[in-house]
Amino acid sequence: MASGDQPAITDWPIVVRLAIERRAYLSPQGDVLAPLPSSASDPKLLIELYRGMVTIRALDVKAVALQRTGRLGTYAVALGQEAVLVGLASAMRGDDVLFPTYRENGALMWRGVTPEELLTYWGGDERGSDFKASRGDFPISIPVGSHAPHAAGAAYAFKLRGEDRVAVCVLGDGAMSKGDVHEAINFTAIHRLPLVFVVSNNRWAISVPERLQSATPTLAQKALAMGVRAWQVDGNDVIAVRASMIEAVARARAGEGASCIEALTYRLGDHTTADDARRYRSDEEVQAAWKNEPIARLRRYLVDTGVWTKLQEEQLLAEVQARMDLAAEHYLALAPRAPASMFGHLYKTLPAAYQAQRRELEEAGGG
Repeated sequence: MASGDQPAITDWPIVVRLAIERRAYLSPQGDVLAPLPSSASDPKLLIELYRGMVTIRALDVKAVALQRTGRLGTYAVALGQEAVLVGLASAMRGDDVLFPTYRENGALMWRGVTPEELLTYWGGDERGSDFKASRGDFPISIPVGSHAPHAAGAAYAFKLRGEDRVAVCVLGDGAMSKGDVHEAINFTAIHRLPLVFVVSNNRWAISVPERLQSATPTLAQKALAMGVRAWQVDGNDVIAVRASMIEAVARARAGEGASCIEALTYRLGDHTTADDARRYRSDEEVQAAWKNEPIARLRRYLVDTGVWTKLQEEQLLAEVQARMDLAAEHYLALAPRAPASMFGHLYKTLPAAYQAQRRELEEAGGG
């Protein structure tokens, strides 16, 4: 054997083997793929989940109509991702804390935030972030991934205080390429914090496809590598998302540490109303994805099991349309804030320089 050659060892010890499972209960056609979890045994609950998804889509339609007519700012629709939002929010308790991105309007709405408040926020008025319900939830995070350390901090506080609460941080697939997200996951794993990361993998980070974001076959394994329990779920199957969330939240409450759920879904619309997705993806790709969308999937199951009728569908659509019309009326009737109000929540004690600016603005009639 030449000097420096390694001996021929064919049975190197395996230090660890890691695996990522994928969960699904309903096929795109609404057929049952596996025995449904006990959390999906109540038809009334499934109808409420369906109602929640339909309501999200109605809000998006109304918001886009307002934006296109110059009465709302840039808006991010959740078209195709409604099951992720309803599934995660419906598994949370009221005193848990949600850390949403700009596409979680529907999750906030499930937790009591009103359509009027959401429209107010997207209209550029921060009064929309002053939720009357769900006061503990954090405001919408526009920067990608910057709220993950905040979620870890909140979960750490829950543990230090001995509070029976869980933080839920929603991320996009692009956020899983961010250093602050990885740092938050690592910190969460080390300290076994009561936190659930939900990665809403809609396959596109604006115009960047998943294949150019990450070389790993899953995004969940990034969290698994740092010691967080992780798995994939069909993000277009609201039953699967909710069941996974129930398990993850229960683990967190029991002191078993954090979980990361990668919800595989698809962004059927543009990234925001400032985007044109036709510039970077084909119509054929989007048309194929429409066959997997979550609302039609659950509707087929409800119809097939005899708990949903055409009349109920028509009544629901009319109801949510009327609700969004009323929300838009209230939003549009909201008196604008005085320009000087921009100084109101910057500091506990406003610095002298800003006090002078505020006085100047008030004297000019902007108070």
